[in-house]
Amino acid sequence: MFYTSGKPSSGAVRSADEFTNLYTGLMHEVRDQGLLRKRPAYYYRQIAVAVTTFAALWAAVVLIGDSWFQLIPAAVMGIVLAQFGFLGHDAAHQQIFTSRAANAWTARILAGAFAGLSYGWWRGKHNKHHAAPNKEGYDPDIAPGAIAFTRDIVESRTGFTGWLARRQGWFFVPLLTLEGLNLHASSIRALLPRQQLPWRRLELVIVTTRLAAFVALLVLLLPPGIAAAFFAVQMAVFGLCLGGSFAPNHKGMPIVPATMKIDFLRRQVLMSRNVRGNWFIDRAMGGLNYQTEHHLFPSMPRPTLKRVQPLVRDYCRRHGIAYTEETLFTSYGIVIRYLNDVGLRARAPFDCPLAREMR
Repeated sequence: MFYTSGKPSSGAVRSADEFTNLYTGLMHEVRDQGLLRKRPAYYYRQIAVAVTTFAALWAAVVLIGDSWFQLIPAAVMGIVLAQFGFLGHDAAHQQIFTSRAANAWTARILAGAFAGLSYGWWRGKHNKHHAAPNKEGYDPDIAPGAIAFTRDIVESRTGFTGWLARRQGWFFVPLLTLEGLNLHASSIRALLPRQQLPWRRLELVIVTTRLAAFVALLVLLLPPGIAAAFFAVQMAVFGLCLGGSFAPNHKGMPIVPATMKIDFLRRQVLMSRNVRGNWFIDRAMGGLNYQTEHHLFPSMPRPTLKRVQPLVRDYCRRHGIAYTEETLFTSYGIVIRYLNDVGLRARAPFDCPLAREMR
């Protein structure tokens, strides 16, 4: 059976065909308004700005020389590299060009040569997330890791990891500073010989050369202490920017049991949270603050997500489907409380949030 969420006025039970038709109707409205049209000129500008800024930062490193003021370009570089990550993400989602191959190679260059991330690894992992957001056993973003997102994962941990899991909400933001290192390590592991990824060898050369060249330049241009500090600051900011942009979008939203089947429209809307903001939030989060719209239309260009939001929000309201949007700080408060609740209440009776939503 398929149920609505929110507070529908009547008819609690709906058929699978009806929900399929609901998404089809929304898609027709979006397509009729031309909102799926590619915006390559926008991306050309963003890529040009990012590349120019990246080059200017290295020029600044040379000009500043032996000085702790190097930590300023280090922090800015972390922000710029995160923007390359967002651009690679958009290309991987086919948002930039109509050609699948052009998008794929753009993602390999932007994510690999500039941000040091594997396009092949990221695409596989991220596609699984989009297919089943917050679904246990399917979504890799809630799989066991440094943070435990479900009660079962918390209960499986003992010793120091168990102690950390019970207090993980308070450690969440500091742990994000290590996300950059985690992404680089995951990229390299995915490109090792035992993995089967398209263009694996080429990506391995691109990613390892980029990472090695970055360290080599720091060692050549800066004294050891400043070079190490530069690396640490850049990596911490990079991790905060990327991890901090993905974290508020699904964490603290309903967890879907592995055996539960949900139609596409509700699967994407009920498990996603938008972050309300302005032009700064839009830029800082790479457009991922419009997470609901991005999940409904993953190939939609980033600047169009803001335009389609009122249409999606109104459509969900008309059909009794709960649409979630919070401020950035409220979203992080929800995430931290949820992570602490998962840890501290792991041994208490557990009531599935999605099940409560559907009662």
